[in-house]
Amino acid sequence: MMVATAAQMKELDRQAIEEYGIPSLDLMERAALGVAGAVWSLVGREDEDNGVIGGADGPIAVLVGGPDREEARREQERLQNLANALAEEKARSKVPWVGVLCGPGNNGGDGVAAARILMGMGCRVRAFLVGDRSKMTPDERAMEEKLKEAGGALEAYLPLDREQSFWLAQCDCLVDALFGVGLSRPVEGDFLYAVREMQDRPHFRRVVSCDIPSGVHADTGEVLGEAVHAGVTVTFTCAKPGHYLGDGVEYTGELRIRDIGIPDELLFGPEARERFPVEAVEGTFTIPRRKPNSHKGDYGRLFLLAGSEGYTGAPVLAASAAVRSGAGLVFLGVPREIYPIVAVKCSSAMPFPLPERYEEILEKARSCDAALIGPGLGRAPKTEKLVRALLEDLEILVVLDADGINALAGHMDILDGRKALTVLTPHDGEFARLTGTALPVQDRLAAAQSFARAHNCILVLKGHRTITAAPDGRAWINTSGNPGMAKGGSGDVLAGLITSFLSQKQLEFGSPAALTAAAVYLHGSAGDKAARKFGEYGMTPEDLIAYIPEALKERER
Repeated sequence: MMVATAAQMKELDRQAIEEYGIPSLDLMERAALGVAGAVWSLVGREDEDNGVIGGADGPIAVLVGGPDREEARREQERLQNLANALAEEKARSKVPWVGVLCGPGNNGGDGVAAARILMGMGCRVRAFLVGDRSKMTPDERAMEEKLKEAGGALEAYLPLDREQSFWLAQCDCLVDALFGVGLSRPVEGDFLYAVREMQDRPHFRRVVSCDIPSGVHADTGEVLGEAVHAGVTVTFTCAKPGHYLGDGVEYTGELRIRDIGIPDELLFGPEARERFPVEAVEGTFTIPRRKPNSHKGDYGRLFLLAGSEGYTGAPVLAASAAVRSGAGLVFLGVPREIYPIVAVKCSSAMPFPLPERYEEILEKARSCDAALIGPGLGRAPKTEKLVRALLEDLEILVVLDADGINALAGHMDILDGRKALTVLTPHDGEFARLTGTALPVQDRLAAAQSFARAHNCILVLKGHRTITAAPDGRAWINTSGNPGMAKGGSGDVLAGLITSFLSQKQLEFGSPAALTAAAVYLHGSAGDKAARKFGEYGMTPEDLIAYIPEALKERER
């Protein structure tokens, strides 16, 4: 699925309007139809869970300064009566109540148009303008006129007005149309009140956000102070990085993508690949069935350098994942002192004790199609020297994981000098050590793309929504996986799976980076299957390996 940044979307809209002559109000109307449809899907059907978002149950506390207790009592009684009257009115109502909170920009215009459409669908709707009316865009003003013609109004949002607050508390759904994808600073002022108005609900799934939840950075997923926690987000034309990255994925809720009429030539034409280099991997790819007249040599010979004293599980997990994902021959080289333990654990992979002579290790690795270096390897100076020597001398594809990556710190010239492809699979901590950047890594997508370009490698930046970046600037955001995979050993499984895929010549995905991204997705898919079976607390990396075949089988064509 294509993913577009805020700047790319702004340019798309400009081209559609100025170069293709599509009226901007038409784009806004189609966006509003998508928002109204999402609201209706939540409140337009009868079910036992179709209750109000909030209510006025119980006494209302009113804080009034000064000695006049009687005045405070009367104010509290007035507010309680007001809340009760609204609650009774809502109870008698036979139609859904919808509150729409609009900013003064075009995102607010989407909300104003959606309010009119929802009125026409039979909902009781009130739309509120948050912010300065003088800053309203021409398109939003045009939509306000249409709303007036339909019998509605765009009211001023008054954050301290208890009647407004009580009314919004009775709504079956709230629409967040405060900001679009251009927000880059923390939410403040009346907008912060409005965000909290939508946030302070027991059922946030009945909040629908336009384009991206207000307060979430569209390009990074960072929450800018506070943000709307949406149940559904309706985005337009393309998904945005912020829907998948950082905390944005949690705040987005269910993501729905609405076609608003941007010409296909702009989205899928010859220049589209360069214009939109980021994709979200959602499992739509397939893998070919094996040819009947094939043999094990057709599916890759792998060399694994892994393991150390105290870390006998990592090499076994990586090798087992490589076998389970289709590798033809897996040779696992481990230090001599742990060889007896590893040999007992391996059935399909072929472990061997590492020779004392470097030339023998190099010869063994050179006889293979791909090498995986690093799982559980340790950071002894002698080991790190071996890793760097192999990187310099090997002319086959190498996947570097864990301590294989750590061995490169301060020696990036070795990576830059390699002629064969190198794949690095760091988590954020390893990436920070390698690059000297601080934690947390800011803008993980941009950081991954920049590193892959600078060092002519494939970077798999592991974490929630793992990012695969290619040397040509393309990147893939993974959408599979779950928190149950946050356990030691999951990364070893991923490293084995990636190396296995890259060694199998029949797996053609257009580029090694795209194939790597597919391996990342299948790793997460196996994890999702394990979580459904065992739960996120109880699942193990061994369970990931057990479900790799099922994840692969689903993708066979």
